[in-house]
Amino acid sequence: METARRLAALALALACSAASPGAAAQFVGLLKGGPVEYFDKADLNLFLDTAYKALDEGADNQPLAWRNPENGHRGEMTVLKTFDSKGRSCRLLRVRNEAQGLRSDMRHNLCKIDGRWRLVGDLKPGAKK
Repeated sequence: METARRLAALALALACSAASPGAAAQFVGLLKGGPVEYFDKADLNLFLDTAYKALDEGADNQPLAWRNPENGHRGEMTVLKTFDSKGRSCRLLRVRNEAQGLRSDMRHNLCKIDGRWRLVGDLKPGAKK
């Protein structure tokens, strides 16, 4: 189980982190103690597929849900705002997850840089922008 947790945290950080190693480390730190630590590979795939679908195709304020029927782990991604920053397409993404009785609710600013979504700044859980 510990390997799965580390894999989930690492894959998520690599998938959504900014280019700098410091930003990746900060993002992994946000995941500690949360439901993502209990995600298995199937959860992680569902999570990432939903995140990319929300970022690439999601309409503002329209939640996209995912659920693993094998273990009941689930989540939801909602684009709260679409905006431009420094000539790049950006989105404020609300990420909710549930696993093993733990819940998380976070917001992340992501921008498309060189064709890939990158974490460019976070808001504290529950904060509004």
